[in-house]
Amino acid sequence: MPDTAHEAMRDLVRARATAVRVVGKARQHLQGFLLRHGRIYAGKKGWTVAYRRWLTTVHFQHPAQQIVFQDYVDAVADAEARVELLTGQIAELLPTWNLAPVVEAVQAMRGVAFIVAVTVVAEVGDFHRFDNPRQLMAYLGLTPTEHSSGATVRRGGITKAGSGLARRAIARQSG
Repeated sequence: MPDTAHEAMRDLVRARATAVRVVGKARQHLQGFLLRHGRIYAGKKGWTVAYRRWLTTVHFQHPAQQIVFQDYVDAVADAEARVELLTGQIAELLPTWNLAPVVEAVQAMRGVAFIVAVTVVAEVGDFHRFDNPRQLMAYLGLTPTEHSSGATVRRGGITKAGSGLARRAIARQSG
């Protein structure tokens, strides 16, 4: 059973995940608005420094459209600032969390970044409650579905049981 500090850290990690989704939605709204008005970025990739510089050059003739455009730009900036703030708060509170050594140990694995480690530890909790890695993978929903009959074994996609947040963090890190 997770203690109060663990639940609090899990809430903070989940709030950050929500903020990340809000950033994605805010960017989507801005890009949809630009597309509706025929303003298409000529570069290869959005949300780079060059893309943001291009956004400062976009202007609309009608004041109402300029207001909407600026509101969307501000919404993206506000959402990104919220993610940064929550990330900083996680980093600030981590040393006081009793599972901080576990977070550091998970980060020691090749390719596992800070937020992924904190997310997995916050969602999984005590790794000792699993007798073997297969149980942990089943908890995370990373085991394949199986439809078997007699000698026929058919495996499908992953079960997606357990914590979707931890599963997405792991998948995003490995992708």
